[in-house]
Amino acid sequence: MQQSQAMEDKVISAVRDFASSINSGSKVVADMSVLIDATSQLPLASFDYWERLVRSEFSLALTHSIAPKWKFWSKPYELLTWLDLISWDGYKREKTLRTLSGGAPNTFFFSIAVRRLNDWVPQVREAAREKLPELAKATDPEYVVEALCIALSNWNSWGRIEEVDKNTLLQIISEEDIAKTLRSKLISSAAGPMPSLFSQLGRTPILDGKLEEIADFAIQPSVRAKAYRSLFEGRIAWIEGRKWEWTDIRYCEGRLKAVVSERKLDVQTPIFDLLKKSSEDRSSIVRRISAEILIRELEGLGDEVKELAEKFASDECNSVSERGRFALKMLDEAERTNPS
Repeated sequence: MQQSQAMEDKVISAVRDFASSINSGSKVVADMSVLIDATSQLPLASFDYWERLVRSEFSLALTHSIAPKWKFWSKPYELLTWLDLISWDGYKREKTLRTLSGGAPNTFFFSIAVRRLNDWVPQVREAAREKLPELAKATDPEYVVEALCIALSNWNSWGRIEEVDKNTLLQIISEEDIAKTLRSKLISSAAGPMPSLFSQLGRTPILDGKLEEIADFAIQPSVRAKAYRSLFEGRIAWIEGRKWEWTDIRYCEGRLKAVVSERKLDVQTPIFDLLKKSSEDRSSIVRRISAEILIRELEGLGDEVKELAEKFASDECNSVSERGRFALKMLDEAERTNPS
């Protein structure tokens, strides 16, 4: 709690100092180094909170900061900065997007730009669609990838983003430098929403040639499991959104149902090779999927299938061993029905 409060105080102080430098009357671009340092340390999982805080403090500081009295006769000079992307004024947000040049100074500021795809003003969303690819190319790929990870994990909850806006992000994802960094993050991240990120990245072909590598080396078991399932099933599925489904309209009862889309894959690795590798995975999550696929594919596999079934049946995880025993039972029934 104390650490969070210290971080908040640091951000507020940096925002106020930056606003004060803008209202100093100078036409020189204000120094953002302290603000960049403060926002670089923010946890992006709480991005909504930090964006609201920065917007409120920046607006308040600009209002209370007094311009030099000796310049009362001069026309105010409008200095647009990255913080104006979260201005209360939609015209200013749009103008800022169209006039920004160079890359974002950190993940926080690129995330602000990405979130304009969900802006409540259509003209701002249009400006974001046009400008984001250019900003992404000029920004450090690490910053872009961090921002995209947060956006892709949450964009199904964005009420105003349209399909054309999503395509803008998918276009950025498909850039080779970004795609390479995203694949590396999927494999090396020990925490974070990597499983949902994997599914959303499946909308594009950037993972297709690397699925076995992800299945073998991803740190998070759920990511390895998704990679193996995609290889087994020859498709990648993702949640497109959610729609309301009535369960009993008489009592106005219902639920939100996930809308799932998928894309077919061209898998070259033989299924038995995938089964052997996944059966030896250190996580029961992956071994359970392997045992499930074994049951589904029993008839199409060779003589070694019983050995695999016995291996699953002796697994220390109950959900895996249950499937192994069921596979052995099916094999015994098949032998009795069709004795050789």
